[in-house]
Parts: sequence; C-alpha cells; structure tokens
Amino acid sequence: RVLFRSVRFLSDEWIALVQERLNGSDAFRAAASSVSATVQQVVPAPDGERRYWIRLDGGSVTVGPGDASEPDVTITQDLATATAMAKRELNPVTAFMTGRLRVAGNTGLLMRLQGAISQLPDLMADVEVEY
Repeated sequence: RVLFRSVRFLSDEWIALVQERLNGSDAFRAAASSVSATVQQVVPAPDGERRYWIRLDGGSVTVGPGDASEPDVTITQDLATATAMAKRELNPVTAFMTGRLRVAGNTGLLMRLQGAISQLPDLMADVEVEY
C-alpha cells in the first residue's frame, strides 16, 4: 500500500481530501450523477461532536465541516462505528440494522446513494488516516 499522506480522521484536512478523492473518481461521479442530495454526518466523540456534510449534485460533490443548510438526510453514528466503517471492519447496513447508525430524513434517497458512498473507503485506501 502506497501512503499518500497522514491525516486525522474527520479533521478539516480529511474532509478536504475526501472531496478531492470523490471528485477525482470517474466511477463515483457516474454512480452519483443522477442524484442531488445533501447528507449531514454527525459523529459524537469523546473529545466533542464532529459534524460534516456531503452535497451531491449531478455527479460533483462538495464536502464541508459543520452543519449543512437543509440536509435531505442526517446520519448519526458514534466514533467507534464511523471508524469501523471507514476501515471496512463494519458494513453500513449491519451498523444500521444493529442500531449503531441512525438515519433521519429521506431514507429512500440515502438508499439510492449507497452505491456511490460505498466507494469512499477504496478511494481513501492509500491515505494514512490517524484514528
């Protein structure tokens, strides 16, 4: 595995790198091209809650820290769950079914995004992430 650089999980630098990687992926852009949505992520952590959002629009993506205005879906998971999913140790469907991941808002829209969003761990595989 070739390391790109080291970033702290859920930091502003990690968020910017996620955006760069998603926009740089033809497969992601194709999978997300028919969907417009804003997904709010909420991750309670021992050192404070971390919040970021992902906005998909016609195959392009914007990712930012903090709160989105008018998110279509809000996903809440604790830091251990978010970390396990990022490391591919936990499937998001399993996390949802076992109550470790909670969804509020348009769940049908989220299901349509699953194929695109599931590509993120592969796109970040060459990045050394500090969890």
